[in-house]
Amino acid sequence: MATTTTEAPATRRSITATRPLLGWRTVDILTVTFLGAAFGIVFWGWAFAYDPLAKAVSLAYVPLSGLFAGPWFLAAVVGGLVVRRPGAALLCEVVAALVSMLPGTQWGATTLVSGVLQGLGAELAFALLGYRYYRPLAAVLAGVLAVPLEWVFETFSVPASWADVPVLGALTGGGAWYGELLPRDKVAYLVALAVSGALLAGVVGWLLTRALARAGALSAFPAGQEEREAGAV
Repeated sequence: MATTTTEAPATRRSITATRPLLGWRTVDILTVTFLGAAFGIVFWGWAFAYDPLAKAVSLAYVPLSGLFAGPWFLAAVVGGLVVRRPGAALLCEVVAALVSMLPGTQWGATTLVSGVLQGLGAELAFALLGYRYYRPLAAVLAGVLAVPLEWVFETFSVPASWADVPVLGALTGGGAWYGELLPRDKVAYLVALAVSGALLAGVVGWLLTRALARAGALSAFPAGQEEREAGAV
């Protein structure tokens, strides 16, 4: 009696950027800049939605406001997933922070500081994966690691001597937004930020990148090639 065997489908691989990874192309620079600028406009708009949401949940428990911070990490996640070169996540997040800061926000120059810190964290995630793995878990990890440095910045006051330095004083405000929280509440805020980073930056960032790839907007990038290979199976 004849038997048939079904071969398991091969695991979809992550396609990396062309080597050398530090050899940025003009299209890479332009795309990161465009994405960052687009997310900067989104960030600026999200500030208007964030404020009432954060205040509403803070009436119950202040650390819950961290659940709405995830969208501000999106630029780093998407920038890293699209360009897949060292520095892409950081650059995209910094451009987004700068663009969102220009029209004016309630956080002033600290917006740019947050962009640098969040971008560095997301960049670390892609670096830990060797700039070789770009599946959903990579996006989630980038969203989560965008949190720790930002959390330190928001919850721990800077030394008083820093506030006396004109530039540092302007950037840090000489204090922390959540510096008065009890240690357990600071930890709860960290958890809330991480959950938001995983879901609203990691998962949403992955889905947004896939949507752009399916629309043909990323044909010059590995994400677009992955989508073409998936459609050919």
